[in-house]
Amino acid sequence: MENQTAVELNDEAKVLLQVILEKKVSAGKEHKISAKERSAIPAQEMPAQDPAARGKNVSEVALGYGEDQARLEAERCLGCKNEPCVNGCPVAVPIPRFIAEIQEGNFKAAVDIIKETNLLPAVCGRVCPQEKQCQAECTLGKMLKDTGKAVAIGRLERFVADWERGNNKVTVPAIKNATGKKVAIIGSGPAGLTAAADCAREGHAVTIFEAFHKPGGVMVYGIPEFRLPKSIVQAEVQNLVKMGVLIETNFLAGRTRTVSEILEDYNAVFIGAGAGLPKFLGCPGENLVGVMSANEYLTRANLMKAYNTEKADTPMYKSEVTVVIGGGNVAMDAARMALRLGSREVHVIYRRTREEMPARAEEIEHAIEEGIVFNFLRNPECFIGDEEGRVTGMELLKYELGEKDNSGRPRPVAVKNSSYVFNCDTVIVALGNEPNPLLSRTTENLNADKKGKIIVDETQKTSLDKVYAGGDIVLGAATVILAMGEGRKAAEAINKSLAL
Repeated sequence: MENQTAVELNDEAKVLLQVILEKKVSAGKEHKISAKERSAIPAQEMPAQDPAARGKNVSEVALGYGEDQARLEAERCLGCKNEPCVNGCPVAVPIPRFIAEIQEGNFKAAVDIIKETNLLPAVCGRVCPQEKQCQAECTLGKMLKDTGKAVAIGRLERFVADWERGNNKVTVPAIKNATGKKVAIIGSGPAGLTAAADCAREGHAVTIFEAFHKPGGVMVYGIPEFRLPKSIVQAEVQNLVKMGVLIETNFLAGRTRTVSEILEDYNAVFIGAGAGLPKFLGCPGENLVGVMSANEYLTRANLMKAYNTEKADTPMYKSEVTVVIGGGNVAMDAARMALRLGSREVHVIYRRTREEMPARAEEIEHAIEEGIVFNFLRNPECFIGDEEGRVTGMELLKYELGEKDNSGRPRPVAVKNSSYVFNCDTVIVALGNEPNPLLSRTTENLNADKKGKIIVDETQKTSLDKVYAGGDIVLGAATVILAMGEGRKAAEAINKSLAL
């Protein structure tokens, strides 16, 4: 349900872009735009669906830049020689280089530069927390003393990736001569896909083993259609197939075959199975009907397309008043999906304040615009049910902020005798995930910590020879781009070991 609507610049912005382009080329000589002039160019807002309309559909909320809008935003880039933005990118995309190509209108060259280190630009441009990574390091944002006015690197990345796909100009990366070596990738999420691409480029025969019936990992089962259209994920996966990567679905590593058995046929194994075991509160009433994990809720809605009632028979719990517990991106996804699935009211319960929420600011803002109600400094003590075992509400306890804890955020402190009853008929728990212990329990001598996270060294190598791991199964629940960074690091180590 990808939306390709182009957004035109207003008259004032069109004139500004024209002036810039004319100034850059005068009498056959190129003229540079000064940092002062670039800083005066207004930041380009991301066009989006109307909040009232989008709450009733699952089409993508953000509409994307048009060509002129992308070029004007690109002209804000100072082209810093020390490239601080690159240091903030977990996969080291050559950001100033690709933005310079957008400035010149060379969109294909721009996306090709991105793909030197990142084969998922359409995905990363949509879901990566650029405001906490590359854009947080942007010199322009620091000059303006407002990180919100940094160059919109992620939106530009998305633009050129969409332009390439929309104009049928997608090319397959160059592949080196076949080495005769074979690499197995367990999991087709961001870490697995990245490791597969980098190993395939070196000429190794790569096979991805995926537990679900569709590849893509969290990008397919976790992130909703309105934030990341599945057609885009499928297109990125197909690029890997064109590179010669084989994908075997419905393959549960640790059950279908163990890691040791896979190693019998492969020269190296990368484990990128993610973290799909949801955390719960552990409070009374959590087993009531209508209380579920965000994993289950979003998997039904996304992978199994419960939102498409005309074509999918996936059962979905009917809700009038839905409560989501948590403050991360998954909580925002669940709350906004509940609205689209017909909940009359959707509330987010979070035990700190908005300032401490780990979710992206853009996702929080979109949720508020859509009518999601936030209840800060609250947390459930227990869930209440009726005689049929269905949830009817919860006892909420009020909190206040105390001293900072190990996360660097103020610790929530319960206010005595402050509990009250909050009525609802559906509860979605979105408190993060931990790795499924299946792999560590079925793989002898594979070291993991008490939470099931696989222990690796600085090259992503595990305690087993020829076995590497990365992404959420190492980090715990993290971001798409951090998982990709680990996949790249592991692939580099694998490629070096197979070259010996």
